[in-house]
Amino acid sequence: MHIPDIIIRPRFLVAFLFLIYSAAAQEPLPDPDGKPAAQDRPVKVFILLGQSNMLGFGRVGPADLQGSLEFMVREKQKYPYLIDERGQWTERQDVRYVHVMDKRGVDFRDLEHFADMQNQWLGVKGNFGPELGFGHVMGHMHEEPVMLLKACIGNRSLGWDLLPPGSQQYELEGKTYAGYKDTPDAWVEGQPKKDVPWYAGRQYDADTAHARAVLKNLPKYYPGYNEQGYEIAGFVFWQGHKDQNAARAGRYEQNLVHFIKSLRKDFDAPEAKFVLATIAFEGDQLTGHGLTVANAQLAVSGETGRYPEFQGNVKAIDARPFWRDSSVSPNSQGYHYNHNAETYMEVGTALGWAMAELLGSVSEVNK
Repeated sequence: MHIPDIIIRPRFLVAFLFLIYSAAAQEPLPDPDGKPAAQDRPVKVFILLGQSNMLGFGRVGPADLQGSLEFMVREKQKYPYLIDERGQWTERQDVRYVHVMDKRGVDFRDLEHFADMQNQWLGVKGNFGPELGFGHVMGHMHEEPVMLLKACIGNRSLGWDLLPPGSQQYELEGKTYAGYKDTPDAWVEGQPKKDVPWYAGRQYDADTAHARAVLKNLPKYYPGYNEQGYEIAGFVFWQGHKDQNAARAGRYEQNLVHFIKSLRKDFDAPEAKFVLATIAFEGDQLTGHGLTVANAQLAVSGETGRYPEFQGNVKAIDARPFWRDSSVSPNSQGYHYNHNAETYMEVGTALGWAMAELLGSVSEVNK
């Protein structure tokens, strides 16, 4: 395949990525066997980051509600591995799902105190995000214990809240925009700055600090942990809604490249794989700053050749084909993908197969 042609023509890249992942995402997964993982092997840790759609708004029920998970499983016969022979939701005893985030009422400068939102085996227990589909792929492909460590909160931008360390100030249309640790997010030189209880990169600092705290206390978060150690096997990212403006969208690709490199450095995991999903609001009708963000997300994918150091270790999946209209969804909250369970399952599963491919395990998973 002539990769430079794909780089020049982004629409070809979109189609190319979709052909790969739409096929992979439809591969049937077997029912989980209910057995725990081998505790004599290091825990494979996947750190999930982003904003509200990474948190997850996929609706579980009821079964007569179009676009709910119960509807997709029971009426559309999709995702059969999610229910057992009794019709109950399955639970993976080999995949631990942990979600930590800022605790309400804690000063923004306090990075040590956080809330445990989830600490359980992977299963269907309320609204969900891409972790459900992703976790089933990872659990199937690994004999080692798997931990999905989600560290995120909603309404956060890459260009401000999640801005990685070392990011520099820049100017646009008469304003100076914050670099890492600056406050506020923007100002006009020579004029008083607005006082805000936040700084550029504060959420990056918090999310990474909270994830590291979990890793320092694995017996609390992975029952049966036997001091066998862990490996940061990969990062998973789904974000972009809050960057849909001129100041953020134009810097998104640069910030994303820096974000990937910073995470690997901060977690001392230079070989960790990185997968991400594009924003996908309105599907192939996405336009304007949203389209700029989506194209920036696709651009970092290793196979484009745009960033040679990302070849074979960074992969983006185009989530736009997984958009579902409000007419077939639980509601019309578009910025949360209308709470459509199929969207969240398809995005998560595609991210799982993308990670499997980077880890060199696609052929094994499909056996």
